[in-house]
Amino acid sequence: MWPLDLYAIIGPAVLESVTTLDVGGTLDAYRSLEPLLRLGGQFAGTALVALIVLGLLQRSAPHSVTKARRSPVISLCIGLPGLAIVGGLASTGYLIIDTGVGAFFGVPLVILGASVLPVVTALGFVAIGRTVAARLGVDRLWVGILVGALCSGLAGLSLPTTVVLAGLAGALGLGASVRVLFGGVGAARPDERTVPPANKI
Repeated sequence: MWPLDLYAIIGPAVLESVTTLDVGGTLDAYRSLEPLLRLGGQFAGTALVALIVLGLLQRSAPHSVTKARRSPVISLCIGLPGLAIVGGLASTGYLIIDTGVGAFFGVPLVILGASVLPVVTALGFVAIGRTVAARLGVDRLWVGILVGALCSGLAGLSLPTTVVLAGLAGALGLGASVRVLFGGVGAARPDERTVPPANKI
């Protein structure tokens, strides 16, 4: 019974802090910012999250960026429904926080959305930035981080552009991350598949 008692102690404080979030007020505050301030904030935020994610997940994160670049259509086909599901769960959690079950289901769903969406969006921006940088002749990961963060910052000049580009990057990053996560089920390297004895030379 002690976890429930502990939850009764910390639960109200957590719920009060979460329920004070005002999406409409946040959106109005975002729109009221100067365009250059939005550009700088989105550039710095994307670069910071990308550096943290690529630094902590040194194997899977760069692999996700590579997979997103090699097959973006497949990643988008997986990522768009996944992004809708994760966003829907986070929105549902935010809406049910004030209800009786919100204490047990709402807060974890909001935390899930708040932890997954920025990570996959940053990976998507890095993939986009690395693709653009490769077109210019520089195919390096750190250049992809800078160019992706710059794309995110430039999108901050317009709210619809930010929504579209962030949604595209989020779907791309989520689809590639899911493919990397479940990619270990098959062969680790497609070029190392076994050949039947009758076909060997």
